[in-house]
Amino acid sequence: MVVSLLFLALAFFAVGQAGATRNGAQSAADAAVLAAAKESRDRFVLGDLDLEGWGELFDGALTGENGCGASHAYAASNGASVTGCSPLGDGRWGFHVSVRSAKPVGDTILPGTEGQHAVATATAVIVPRCSFEAAADEPTAEEPPADDPAGDETSADKKKPSPGSLDCEGTQVDLDPEALPDMSDLFEVRLTED
Repeated sequence: MVVSLLFLALAFFAVGQAGATRNGAQSAADAAVLAAAKESRDRFVLGDLDLEGWGELFDGALTGENGCGASHAYAASNGASVTGCSPLGDGRWGFHVSVRSAKPVGDTILPGTEGQHAVATATAVIVPRCSFEAAADEPTAEEPPADDPAGDETSADKKKPSPGSLDCEGTQVDLDPEALPDMSDLFEVRLTED
C-alpha cells in the first residue's frame, strides 16, 4: 500500500513537472510573439504614408515590416528558443511564433521523458485603437496670401496638409503631419487564437 502511494505521488510529480515545463514554454511563446508584433508596429513610419495608405493602414490592408528578429531574445529570456516565426499572411497584421523549451522535462519515473522538450505556439495581432476618416477634399498645401512676405518660402517650408482625422473611442483627433502620434497610441498588440 505504501509503495503504491509513493508511486502515485511520484507519477503526480512527473505530470506536474511536465506541466510546469509546458507552461514555461507557453510563456516564452507569448513573450516572443508579442515582441515580434510590437517590433513590427513600432518600426512602422507613419510619415511615409499618402492619403490612400492611411486608409489602407486602418482598414488592415497595409502591414508593417517583419518583427521576428525581436522574438528570439524574449524566448531566450524565458528559457526557450524560437523554432519558427512568421507574419500571419491571412489578412491580419500579426505574427505566429513556435518555441521549444531549452531544458527537457527531465528524469522522472515515466520512461522517455528525460529527453523531451516542451513546445508551444502563440499568435499576436496588431489592431487599431482608432478609426480613420480621410480629409474631405484632396489635401493641398496651404498657400500664403499674395501680400504675405512669407510667400517666398520654398515648397519644402510649406506646411503639409492633414490626411484626415481619427476617432479614438469617441475622441476626434485631427492628424497633424508635422506631429504624428506614436504607433503605440494608434495600434495595440494582443494575443489571439490561431
